[in-house]
Amino acid sequence: MHPLNVLEDAGLIAREADPFHARRSFFRIAEPLLTFYEAIMRRPWPQLEQRQAAAVWRRQQPAFLSQVVGPHFEALCRNWAVHAGEDLFGDLPADVAAGTVADPANRTQIEVDVAVLPAGAPDSPRRVLSLGEARWGEVMGLGHLDRLRRARDLLSVKGYHAADAVLACYSGTGFSAELSAAAARNPGIMLVDLERLYQG
Repeated sequence: MHPLNVLEDAGLIAREADPFHARRSFFRIAEPLLTFYEAIMRRPWPQLEQRQAAAVWRRQQPAFLSQVVGPHFEALCRNWAVHAGEDLFGDLPADVAAGTVADPANRTQIEVDVAVLPAGAPDSPRRVLSLGEARWGEVMGLGHLDRLRRARDLLSVKGYHAADAVLACYSGTGFSAELSAAAARNPGIMLVDLERLYQG
């Protein structure tokens, strides 16, 4: 673990805890240049040395969107939620992180990009203020909302106070007409587009 501690102390990586698994955490590369190098430049380095940058960039654009832009957008959404006022979620956010919710019936895990929890009393079930999914280059629809509902239901079964959690969709591209209509009818559904994200 010593090398990881050194990298963490230098601010090159960050350890992030999963709010739904007490002993699970993961490391994220915190330095954007390292993320870009690892995702885009490392493997095609011989072609870059041969001045084939334009061809490499065309080939690497999907990786750039999924491995660089997507995770960065998710981090921006979490940062926005951290600074959200008490009025937005019904309580002051204390922990905002990405997490996973086990779905045994479907033998899968649901990834939650923006989980918002308040400060909790020791040895008591935690309340969940919001569960969010973030998508940079994808129009979000009812399927995204259904995944968040499923995660909320599974957390409630596990003993979390999640029944009134706000279901949040964060999108850099937009929302389907059906999802927008559902959010207009239900105050427990929150849509966050780029304008809202950057205006606070």
